[in-house]
Amino acid sequence: MEQQILDLTAQLEELKAGATVTNTMFAETFYYLTIPLMLIIHAGFLAYEMGASRLKNVLSSGVKNILAFAFMIPTFYFFGWWIYFGFPTGIPGEPGPAGISGIEYANSIAWAWGDSAQYMGPNIADQISGVFFGAFAMFAATTASIMSGAVIERIQTVGFIILAVVLGSFAWVVAAAWGWHADGWLVTQWGVHDFGAAGLVHAVAGFFALGVLINLGPRIGKFNADGTANHIPGHNLPLTVVGLMLIIVGFFGFLMACVVPPGEAWSWFADKPATIYGTPITLSALAFNILMAIAGGIIGAWLFTRDPFWMMSGALAGIISTASGLDIYYPALAFLIAMSAGLILKPCADWLENRGIDDAVGAVTVHGTIGLYGVVMLGIWGAGFPALQGAVGDVPTISLIGQIVGAVVFFLLGFVPGYVVSFILNMFGMLRVREGAELAGMDLVKVPAAGYPEWGGDAPVTPAHPAE
Repeated sequence: MEQQILDLTAQLEELKAGATVTNTMFAETFYYLTIPLMLIIHAGFLAYEMGASRLKNVLSSGVKNILAFAFMIPTFYFFGWWIYFGFPTGIPGEPGPAGISGIEYANSIAWAWGDSAQYMGPNIADQISGVFFGAFAMFAATTASIMSGAVIERIQTVGFIILAVVLGSFAWVVAAAWGWHADGWLVTQWGVHDFGAAGLVHAVAGFFALGVLINLGPRIGKFNADGTANHIPGHNLPLTVVGLMLIIVGFFGFLMACVVPPGEAWSWFADKPATIYGTPITLSALAFNILMAIAGGIIGAWLFTRDPFWMMSGALAGIISTASGLDIYYPALAFLIAMSAGLILKPCADWLENRGIDDAVGAVTVHGTIGLYGVVMLGIWGAGFPALQGAVGDVPTISLIGQIVGAVVFFLLGFVPGYVVSFILNMFGMLRVREGAELAGMDLVKVPAAGYPEWGGDAPVTPAHPAE
C-alpha cells in the first residue's frame, strides 16, 4: 500500500510537471505568435505606401519603410525597452507601487549594456523576456510605419530614420511607460485606460507625423496659388487597398499582444487572461468587438464617401476608435463607435488639408485624430470601470476627465518631439530632398533600381474637387 501511494504520488508529480510545461509553452507561444502576425502590419504598410506613391517614388517609399523597421529593432533593444521599465512614475525614475518599474528595476532586466544578460540574451531559465521584447518592438516599429506614410515622396532618407528612431524608441515608449504600465502615473493618478493603445501608439504616431509635416511642407503641386488642394493619386490604388487589408489582418496580432495569458509567474491571474493593467479580458470580447469595429468603420466611411481607399481606412479607424475599450465594450457599442469614426474620417482629413497640410495617406487623421477620439470615447462609455486590477474604491477608475488628460498628454508626446526634431533637421538641410530630385522622382536619385522599368511616366495631378 505504501509503495502504491509513493507510485501514485510520483505519477501525480509527473502530471503536474507536464501540465506546467504545457501551460508555459502555451503562454509563451501565444505571445511569440503575435510577432509574425504584427509583421503582417508592416507588409501592409509597405504595400499601402508604395501603392499610394507615384511611379517615380515607389521604391524610395518602400526603402524608407523597410529601413524604419530595421533601425527600430536595435534602438528599441539598446534603450527603448529600458525607458519603458525605468520611467512609468516619471523623472527621476522612482519605483512604482506594483514594484515593477524604476531605474533600478530597469537596470536589472532591460539594460542591454549592463548586467541584464539573463533577460536580454539566451538563458534556458528565462524563455519569455525576448518574446515580450519582440512584441513591444513590433509596437515601436508600427509607430514609425504610421509616420512613414504621411511623409512619402519628399523626405530625406537619413532625416526620416532619425525621426523614426525618436518616435519609436523614445516618444512612444514614454507614452507607454506612463499610460500602458501598471505603475504608470497616468494610470495610478488619473485612471487612464488604453487597452489597445489607441492613444499611446496611434495618436502619438499620428501627431508626431503632424509635427513633421508642418516643417516638411507639401509635395510640389499639391496646392495651388489660391490655397486649393490638388489630388495627387498614387500609381496603384488596388495595391494600397490590399495593403490596408493586410494591416487589418495584422491588427489581430497587435491586439492579441495586449493580452496577458494566465498561469505563469509573470501573469496577473492563475485562471484567466488580463490586460496589461491586470483587469480581466477575454478573447471572446476581442473577437466580437474587433470584427464589429472593422465593419462599423467601413460602413461609416462608405456612408460618407464611396472611395475604397477611405472605406478601408475606415476599417482602420473603426479598430482604432474602439481599441481603448475593446476589453469593456459590448459589440453593439463597438459597432456604433466605429461607425461614427468612419463617418467623421474624411471630413477631418479634409479639414486638415484645407489648412495646407499635405498628409499623403491620411495618417494624421486615421491614427492621430481617431486615436484621441477613441481614448475620449472610453471616458464616456467606460466611466466607473476599474482602470487597474482590484475592486472599485480600492483602485483608480476610468473617467472622462482622466481620459481627456491622457489624450492631451499623448498629443503632446507625439506633436512636440515631432515638430522640434524635424525643425532641427530642417535647419541643417536634412529634412527634405531638393526640388530637382523631387520633380525627377526619388527613385531616380535615391534607389539603384527601377520599380517598373518598362512603364515609366507619372500619374497626373488633378484638382481634388473638380467643381473648383
